Amino acid sequence: MSVSLRHLTCLAALLCSAVPAFSQSSSNGIAAIVNGNVITKSEVRDAVNAQEQMLRMQYQNDPAALQREMATLKATALDGLIDRELVLAEFKRMGAAIKSQWVDDDINGIIRESFKGNREAFVKELAESGMTLKKFRDMREKMMIVQAMRGKQAAEQPPATPAEVEAYYKKNVAKWRSGDMIKISTITVAKFSGEATATPASQKKMAQEIHSKLVKGADFATTAKTYSQDSHAEDGGAWDWMSREQMKPSIANVAFNLKTGGLSSVIDDEAAYIIIACDAIKYGNSKPMSEVRQEIERAISNEKSKAVIDKWMEGLRKKAVIKKNGW
Repeated sequence: MSVSLRHLTCLAALLCSAVPAFSQSSSNGIAAIVNGNVITKSEVRDAVNAQEQMLRMQYQNDPAALQREMATLKATALDGLIDRELVLAEFKRMGAAIKSQWVDDDINGIIRESFKGNREAFVKELAESGMTLKKFRDMREKMMIVQAMRGKQAAEQPPATPAEVEAYYKKNVAKWRSGDMIKISTITVAKFSGEATATPASQKKMAQEIHSKLVKGADFATTAKTYSQDSHAEDGGAWDWMSREQMKPSIANVAFNLKTGGLSSVIDDEAAYIIIACDAIKYGNSKPMSEVRQEIERAISNEKSKAVIDKWMEGLRKKAVIKKNGW
């Protein structure tokens, strides 16, 4: 399957997969019932399939963490499917309809852009993925309904005021700043230390105990020399000045949010648990507000739209009868 079609199929499965009849889902397992409409466990599995494979690779040596992440992923996917059903039900209650031509135009656009206009190749790839053209069309139609209903709620938001723009700029000025430099110290506890009795769980417990010592006033450099398992341990965990670009994004995001003298929580990295201390930070130059005003106005507009949609969705949830089943 082409990358474009795979993306569309996964997205459609998350938002707009058709709801099977109750009798069809009994052997499949029921994840939730929304106003009498069934969401099956297989629908949830379809929605999380791609992300699940990534999580299994990331946490292949940490079964407990994998289980937690998978539970969160499935819960999020199920909530998304429930919200989809609520929106579709509201669309039906309004007596609204979507023009068949709009759906045809949408699918023709996919064929034109992803398959160079070759409809037979498109249908063949659908078949190879176990999907009929009718089912794909139904999924796309429901996706368009959900998008239209959300867009209707978010339409005509008041423009950002000068005060809102200024407040947003001050709060997020780091987004438009370049040249920041930081000096950090780290304590690293490997998830697998090489000891026969060491497990990710026991190593995490050790990292948390080390963190508690630091919070209570233990000297970071001395503690790093005693416990840290990275190449900077002998230096008390100290690193030279680094830019954000020189650091792993997950570490940089934590480090640059610390103040000088600040201490991070225990970071669950891919192969280790890490504690960061910010020793010093030098900020670069920021773009003036006038240069990023339009970007800020769009961001504020998006935030307002999201708030309106969230409030609308909360209202739909309160009026609905929703029953979630356990996994």
